[in-house]
Amino acid sequence: MEQTIKLRRGLNLHLEGEAQKVVRQLPQPAEVAVRPTDFTGLTPKLLVREGDEVVAGQALLTDKQSGRIHIPSPIGGRVKSVVRGDRRKLLAVVVESVEKADATLSEGQGAVQEGSLVERLCQAGLFCFFRQRPYDVVASPDDTPKGIFISTFSKMPLAADFSFVLKGEEEAFKEGLKALATIAPVHLGICTCQEKLLGGLDALENVTVHRFDGPNPSGNVGVQINHVSPVNKGEIVWTLRPQAVIFIGRWMQTGRVDLREKVAVAGSEVAEPQYVETILGAPLRDLVGTVGAHQRVINGNPLVGEKAGADDFLAAFVSEVCVLPEGDDVHEAFGWILPRLKQHSTSRSYLSWLMPGKKYAPDCRIKGGKRHMIMSGEYDRVFPMDIFAGYLIKAIITGDIDRQEALGIYEVAPEDFAVAEYVDSSKLELQRIVREGLDILRKENA
Repeated sequence: MEQTIKLRRGLNLHLEGEAQKVVRQLPQPAEVAVRPTDFTGLTPKLLVREGDEVVAGQALLTDKQSGRIHIPSPIGGRVKSVVRGDRRKLLAVVVESVEKADATLSEGQGAVQEGSLVERLCQAGLFCFFRQRPYDVVASPDDTPKGIFISTFSKMPLAADFSFVLKGEEEAFKEGLKALATIAPVHLGICTCQEKLLGGLDALENVTVHRFDGPNPSGNVGVQINHVSPVNKGEIVWTLRPQAVIFIGRWMQTGRVDLREKVAVAGSEVAEPQYVETILGAPLRDLVGTVGAHQRVINGNPLVGEKAGADDFLAAFVSEVCVLPEGDDVHEAFGWILPRLKQHSTSRSYLSWLMPGKKYAPDCRIKGGKRHMIMSGEYDRVFPMDIFAGYLIKAIITGDIDRQEALGIYEVAPEDFAVAEYVDSSKLELQRIVREGLDILRKENA
């Protein structure tokens, strides 16, 4: 294991409602949904119709461009509906459970050992969980990455603790790492508090463990790539969330696709914050229960997740679901002039800065309108990458592609700007701006 990488810039935001280290086993949901919108960069082509019988692991969608990347059904059952949006955009494929719900598409363990591992992952429907830098999109099986990066921790507020999620899945995780190491060198990022997580992982061939110490967003895989092996133009790295490594490990052990996972249900509006064991694509109402009129469900953590409703489904790349107060029923007198002991501020505008360890229960109000972008250096104080974040945002807004490349856009993803967006006094949607910039750059370079 290499020397600890210490990061100074960032911001830890402590919120009420962290999930307790307790797991509640949920029954198999009556229906699940696969959402192609979760798989950024993939052009979905439907492989099933409403009423078709499917088994767990069977491909429901494929990438129209390559024809090799499939998205599998998490359960066996019947295709209940195909949900489309504006201009017939494919939003979701809903599968309802039937009596044969335990039926699973199986290659058999022996078949897993044959042929190219990447091809086998494509056929099993597990390659769709690989993402790549640059562009932060679903990876291409035709590329040869210079490395595969996995971060086993997140310091985002209310994020799931992977050390707890891993309990009982240690062997599957190790098998997944062994498999990935045959494709490219694996770089595993751990927190200094996760020494017990190793369990011999640092002895695996072609696997390098990197220890990180620092505030949020030190757990972002993009930050770790920047400090271990920065991405230059023409280079490609793949990233994978640790839960997907477990999916691959189970598949290596059994030849079956098993998309069960532990998800943290957290937030100040959750009566009993805890972990639940469910399956990818499960209805959020099964996880969070009844949601009030002035509450917001977030598919993911508060800084990176997306607004959802109780009728939505668990996204493919999240490890937590949060419920926070919406704030649309709050009416305050005197506004910002109040001392505000119960609200967080990074600029010492409130007296709450005198209590650095205090936990907060914020609502979802923006508290102010959009303003002109002020080059005050506030992004750089919480952005632990060797990139001038403010100048990069300006280059994206103005469409200056040459400037974007020079400033390191190939290394970043929207989530890397989550903390900067939180402290931004200009109220800019930095994550949306970066996502749009990456999409435009990808089209230009196609």
